[in-house]
Amino acid sequence: MSAPTHPDVDVRRVDAAPISAAELPPARLFIDGAFVESAGELVDIVDPSTEDVITAIPFACVDEVDRAVTAARAAAFDWGRTVPRERAEVLYRIADRVAENADLLVRLESANTGKPLSTSRDDVDGTIDTFRFMAGAVRAGTTLAAGDYAQDHLSVLLREPLGVVGVITPWNYPLLMAAWKLAPILAAGNTVVIKPSEQTPLTTLKFAELVGDLLPAGVLNVMPGTGPTVGERLAAHPDVDMIALTGSVGSGRAVARTAAETLKRVHLELGGKAPVVVFADADLPATAQALRVASFYNAGQECGAACRVLVESSVAREFTELLAEQVRDLVVGTPSADDVEVGPMVSRAHFDRVRAHLARAAEQGATAVTGGAVVEGTGYFVAPTVLADIPAGADCVREEIFGPVITVETFDDEAEAIARANDTPFGLSASVWTENARRSLDVAARVDAGTVWVNSHLVLANEVPWGGFKGSGYGRDLSIYALDDYSRTKHVMHNHGR
Repeated sequence: MSAPTHPDVDVRRVDAAPISAAELPPARLFIDGAFVESAGELVDIVDPSTEDVITAIPFACVDEVDRAVTAARAAAFDWGRTVPRERAEVLYRIADRVAENADLLVRLESANTGKPLSTSRDDVDGTIDTFRFMAGAVRAGTTLAAGDYAQDHLSVLLREPLGVVGVITPWNYPLLMAAWKLAPILAAGNTVVIKPSEQTPLTTLKFAELVGDLLPAGVLNVMPGTGPTVGERLAAHPDVDMIALTGSVGSGRAVARTAAETLKRVHLELGGKAPVVVFADADLPATAQALRVASFYNAGQECGAACRVLVESSVAREFTELLAEQVRDLVVGTPSADDVEVGPMVSRAHFDRVRAHLARAAEQGATAVTGGAVVEGTGYFVAPTVLADIPAGADCVREEIFGPVITVETFDDEAEAIARANDTPFGLSASVWTENARRSLDVAARVDAGTVWVNSHLVLANEVPWGGFKGSGYGRDLSIYALDDYSRTKHVMHNHGR
């Protein structure tokens, strides 16, 4: 069974392409400070809002990945020996270069992903701030003070670069997730080989074109390609000291298994199924309005999206209708259309995956209060959806749909709310909605997630860490904790007894 099409959703369209051919990055690999030809297969990159081919990009072969790692290894010693001030100055210049080319990067990101221009603008602004934050943070690291912790022995703790870090980024935030990895990795003194998603490599390649001259050759290398080829080789390569991935749980497992053979460090930011616990005393209209953004930002293709509502039974009917009103009013369209809030799914394969989830939800008895179908016509659009009356254990409340779909379940008391919120293999994020301050503190502490918002959802800042528990992975992006993840601690002890 396939999900029906939705004739009632009007997709706002602007025919003009957001990017010109002259603004595209070179269709090559970036190795050792230069764009180089590849022996790999050329693969079409598709605009998901029009289904038109934007360009074709070569996918790297294993031998080319090895060349990139060799370049990164050769550059690692000198880059790692620079002092924090020098690295900070480079990161500030990178941020400035991105800011100077912000409009181009916004339009390129929207062309490749189908995002509204406003969403891509947030991503570029976040990229700039990430590099600026890490430039400052690397000069203000905190560690245990030097001192005598054993009699007549002076202990000095050093933070050192790891060496070469392999990075695998996802398709939902191509440029921003690259920045979340690259900024702390470079700030900590490491060199990088990065594999962008095969669907969305354009802004990462453009980033290399824009900032490549600011970094010594070999410090940054960009290798478009597939997980089984490029990702697998980075995870297995003996000269890669750490592998950092943002992606699916399946990808995380595969990377961790391969990395275990060489005992390299692993940093995983994986999926989520964020519970949204709404108590009867919450400001229901404000909560529904907040979820309009928190659930459907980036068309729900967001690991921290507020996708699983648990609402107290006494207000469930009222809240569900308030939420449905907000969702029915969402504007769906192509990136450049006016006031667009929800764009397409990133690819035909993902569109089909979300459509299959909607069909399975209907088969299992869930009711589509609004939406529940894909949209007719060109582009990979799915109607913004609210599902209710969901049977216990239904797939739609347990599996990550990663689309513009939100589910509504009910609970009767606080203990049940907490138990249901934690009844998931994921632990990335959650939110609690209540006007009771004591309850908000207690419930937030008992929800098993790396980030818990209170009367808010999906608000991030570079100063605070992002990362999950359980099946959502380990390691932290953003904040000084990311700098810790991408460096190692060395203890040097001097016997000064006389």
